[in-house]
Order: sequence, then structure tokens, then C-alpha cells
Amino acid sequence: MSLTSIVSKVFLARQKELEKYQNEGEAMQMQALTGLVQRAKDTQYGRDHLFTTVKTYDDFRQTVPLNTYEELKQYIDQMRHGDRDVLWPGQVKWYAKSSGTTNDKSKFIPVSNEGLQHIHYAGGFDSVALYLRNNPKSRLFDGRSLILGGSHSPNYNVQGSLVGDLSAILIENINPLANLVRVPKKKTALLNDFELKRERIANETWKKNVTNLSGVPSWMLSVLTRVLEISGKKTLDEVWPNLEVFFHGGVAFTPYHQQYKELITKPDMHYMETYNASEGFFGIQSDFDDPSLLLMLDYGILYEFIPMEYYTDDPAGREEMNKHIVPLSGVEIGKNYAMVISTSCGLWRYIIGDTVSFTSRNPYKFVITGRTKHFINAFGEELIVDNAERGLEMACQKTNAEVLEYTAAPVFMDNRAKCRHQWLIEFAKEPDDLQQFADILDRRLQEINSDYEAKRYKNITLQHLEIVKARPNLFNDWLKSKGKLGGQHKIPRLSNSRAIIDEMLRMNEE
Repeated sequence: MSLTSIVSKVFLARQKELEKYQNEGEAMQMQALTGLVQRAKDTQYGRDHLFTTVKTYDDFRQTVPLNTYEELKQYIDQMRHGDRDVLWPGQVKWYAKSSGTTNDKSKFIPVSNEGLQHIHYAGGFDSVALYLRNNPKSRLFDGRSLILGGSHSPNYNVQGSLVGDLSAILIENINPLANLVRVPKKKTALLNDFELKRERIANETWKKNVTNLSGVPSWMLSVLTRVLEISGKKTLDEVWPNLEVFFHGGVAFTPYHQQYKELITKPDMHYMETYNASEGFFGIQSDFDDPSLLLMLDYGILYEFIPMEYYTDDPAGREEMNKHIVPLSGVEIGKNYAMVISTSCGLWRYIIGDTVSFTSRNPYKFVITGRTKHFINAFGEELIVDNAERGLEMACQKTNAEVLEYTAAPVFMDNRAKCRHQWLIEFAKEPDDLQQFADILDRRLQEINSDYEAKRYKNITLQHLEIVKARPNLFNDWLKSKGKLGGQHKIPRLSNSRAIIDEMLRMNEE
């Protein structure tokens, strides 16, 4: 009897519980609301916002304001200096460092013990539970898990308090028994220098029996490439013949899928997407044949959704957004929403910055469509990341290309009122014809985005997009120059500003 067949019994009860998602989602959300408000009613935030008066969702919506990081920052700063009972009961000692805001280089997302156990670790457990349900022949636990994480450092001078990548916080606090089935060793996993970490991970793991991978596709690809170089093998099938699944998240997988198929040629390799952000674990791909994610409803997270036609970054527009926001029971299939969360980490009605669209209500399943700030809408075209991914996918298919990294931004109107989108693309495999690639991408964007199509009409306003070919390693070099190489750092795919793309274009010419 294999170890997996024994260990898999641990997941049977949870697999049964997850069946309740089919019909009990709305009841679970009301339980989440009640539990959150009751636990936090005596915190500073709970007293400031009259949590004791909240009995219904409408009470909650009317009493608690919509927040971004800027509104919660003063509370989080208190918590980071050791204050207790601020956003959540007790002292919160862990802070996930995330990309910054307009006013700050970084955000520091509180991770309470409840959040660590009942959100993040629960999501990891459920990912395995759903995978084993879908693949009963799995030998997952008969080998090792290669888990790629970031790094952490002390938080001010508060004893036992850490700040860093969420993945590093998870590795630091993981059950010691898990270290028996994971690689690399903890000291290597938490290294700050990604290039050194990459080298050590490859050396420590290539002779192990690795059955599964977990991490961000872009950074994992870098590690796996080094594994092949050290081992002298052509594919990972030769290095790890029992490899069977990659649990991935952090960035869209579409640009990397072809490269992974070339690295891992076995036909029974599985890929499972997870939506595990610094702010919480929200979704898991529950069906190999359906890219939609199952919304995780019983982690003590309350979800709300702002229709994107009412979304604005302007704080003056919060009241209007609050009029149109809906709880889970009010979502419509196919509509684009900005997601809002309240969690046991003390994030209250927090606008996370991601946009989603539901594909099913029983159970609630969704796809990530982009970011509220990662889009191009300089000329009314409303291009979102989901559009970009689908356009690139077709262009790659038609021209035998592979995209490694990309970013795009507008070229603003000149004195003849002409403008265009400029794409900076690093290819893993260059297209047969770059102009054909650009033509296909442009046409596909018009097919899937009516606003883009309207602005492209007869080249009157928006001209044909431009593609600039990036030199090898440009994106990694830019991240390294910012001290963001490795971990969960990534470059915005789309931006209304030219700040990032202009920096990268200058580096590309050097």
C-alpha cells in the first residue's frame, strides 16, 4: 500500500464538506459575517464602526465604509508597532509584504493566527483535497513537494514579529511534519537572494523524487530551467519521472503553459490554479477541464462585489459604489466585478484590487479577469488583462511563438490626434513573423473587446498596436534593479501610465 493511499484518508471528510458549496454558499456567507463581527466587536475598529449594532448584511454595508490600504494604514501601523486589539483581537505578529500604493513603496497586510490557519493553510489543504478527489490514482505523498517561497525579515523591534512574502510566512510557520515531505530545506527556501536561492534549490532537489510543484509560474520556470542545466537532462520527465501536478498562482498561467508543456512532456501532468493572495486564499481550480475557480466560502471571509461600471479609484465615488455593491447572492454570471473582502486578518470591506467574473452560481465559480488598476483605458478602450491574455494566446498559436513576459501601455495622442498601444514582449520563442503576430493580436483584441474595436475603427482614433521585442532577461533585470527579483513580485501587465514601460525601454536599449 502506498503512503498516498494512507494519507489520502485524512482528506475524505473535507471532500464531503466541500459538496455543501453546491447549495449552501449564501448561508456560509452569512455565518462568515456574523462570526467576523462578533469576534471583532471589541477591537478599536469594531468600536469605531459600531459592530455591536450590526445584525444583517445591510447593517454592515451602511455602518462600515469601503476601504483601500490608505484608509487602514493607520491601524496597521499601530499593529506593526505591537498594539493589540486594533483591527483584530489580540496581537498580530505577521505581515505579508505586497506591492505598494500611490503613497508607499510597500503594503503590509496583517496575517493573524486565525487567518494563517483558517484561510491560508486551509486553502492549501483544500487544494490537495480537490486534487486527490479528481485524481484517485495519485501518488502525491510518495515523493517530495517542491515549494518555492520568498523571504522575510524582522518587523521593527517587536519580538517574534515578521514581515515578508506571504509564502515565507507560510513556510516559517508550517507544521514541522510537512518538512519531511517538502524540499528545499527551510534555510534555502527563505533565502533573500533569488539567484543564490535558485542555484541551491536546483542542487538540493534534482536528485530527489519530486511529485508536485507549488509556486508562481514565472519564478518556478526559472528554477526548473536551472534544474535541467545541472542535471544535463532535456525534460523534467527524465529528472522527476513521478512528477504529476503543479499548483500554481500569482500570475496568469496562459503565457507560460506552452513552455511547461515542453519542459514536462508526460501526458498525465496536471496543472491546478489557486488564487492565494497576501490578503487571503480565495479560489481553487476544482476541475481539470474547467479553468474557473471554486470560490472558497467557509474560511471566515465575507465577499462583496462592485460592478465595474460603477468602480472608481476616486474616494469621492465610494458612496456611489456602496449603493451598487452586492453580496455573493447578488452576483450575475458574466459580469465584471471588483472584489471586496472582510477577513479574520482584520481587513474590513477591503477593495483588494482584483476583478472577477462568475461562470457559475451553484457552486459559485469565477475567473480572474484582471486588476482594477492594471488596465489600459487611456482612450475609452477599457482593455483588461483577460483580454490581453486571450489575444496573446491566439497570436502565439498562429505564429508558433511563446511569450515569456510582457507589459503594455498607451502611447498618447500626438498633434494629429493619433495614438496607439505599445507592447514590450520578451519571447521564449520568437514568432515566425513579428508583424503577423501583431496583426493577429490586434484583431483578436477587437473581437473580444467592443470598446477597443470601436476605438480602432478605420484607425481614426487608436492606431494599430506596436510591439517592441525585449532583450533576454530584461524583465528580470528590471525587477532586480528594484530589489524585487524573486518572491511574488511581478510587473503590471497593463498600465495607463508609461512610467514602467519607459524605464524598461531605456534598459532595453542599453
